Amino acid sequence: MIKEITKLKEEISGSLGNVADMESLDSFKLKYLVKKGSIQALFDRMKEVPKEDKPLIGKELNLLRKFAQDKFNSLSEKFKRAEESTPDIDLTLPGRAGYIGSRHPVLQVLDDMVNVFTSMGFDVAEGPDIEDDHHNFDALNFPPDHPARDMQDTFFVKSDNGLLLRTHTSPVQIRVMQSQKPPIRSIMPGRVYRNEAINSRSLAEFHQVEGLYVDKKVSFAELKGTMMIFACKMYGNDIDFRFRPSFFPFTEPSAELDISCFLCGGGGCRVCKKTGWLEIAGCGMVHPNVLGGCDIDPERYSGFAFGFGIERVTMLRTGIDDIRLLYENDVRVLEQL
Repeated sequence: MIKEITKLKEEISGSLGNVADMESLDSFKLKYLVKKGSIQALFDRMKEVPKEDKPLIGKELNLLRKFAQDKFNSLSEKFKRAEESTPDIDLTLPGRAGYIGSRHPVLQVLDDMVNVFTSMGFDVAEGPDIEDDHHNFDALNFPPDHPARDMQDTFFVKSDNGLLLRTHTSPVQIRVMQSQKPPIRSIMPGRVYRNEAINSRSLAEFHQVEGLYVDKKVSFAELKGTMMIFACKMYGNDIDFRFRPSFFPFTEPSAELDISCFLCGGGGCRVCKKTGWLEIAGCGMVHPNVLGGCDIDPERYSGFAFGFGIERVTMLRTGIDDIRLLYENDVRVLEQL
């Protein structure tokens, strides 16, 4: 029996050399220290030992078990300390660069447009996204049968008849004229909504910047000068202009401002529809009916109004030919400005 105890101790010592981690240590415990392990098997044979030899054999078995248990405890503590000191990250990996977020290109263009107009003396006015029919249509001289009132173009709020998502920021012009006396010089940036098919050139939700100037003896020449100064500051001094007659219910006369396409140099491309020109704004002299509806005497005062689509301006500045790309969270697009 003494020989078997000595042999098992030598086997245990040899096994300890192969214990390199917690997994192999658990295997060591299962083989030697559990109730069905090798050491306990020798204890179970104590009944075969003569009575006079039992004290010696029992002592040797206890020393063997203590030897194995002490080795197990020592290695267990060693592996636990190693796990606690091991970092959760691999310190040998190269460092990761920190990325700083930036404002969306549309908001950057909006800021630039606001800065241009405030430098010319315009204030900034804002209004609600949910409007009533009066401010969105009636006060702006839209006739009752105007196509823009149709469900095809307008999102109406179902919970309350007469409320709708504004189709332009022009209602803010009405609120400004109702709350202020001339002279008025303000721009109205904001989000607008139209029930339109989404394609490469239009969205159902987009942004506008509109402007209003009301005072005595305001002329169309001042409107043209304001539009041209804005275009030069936004697109450079080497562009060409043209004003085309147009129609808007709330202005008379009305016009649309085109600039030469700087993407193709006027030769014609997809963005300018092969015309060499890009429409950037609608404008005109404020209709007398609109002034009169806001208690501003059209015999004493006149004014002009204009409106830009911010996404359209962003497309022109970035060279993007599909407006949907601005809202698809593609970092390559968002980093262009």
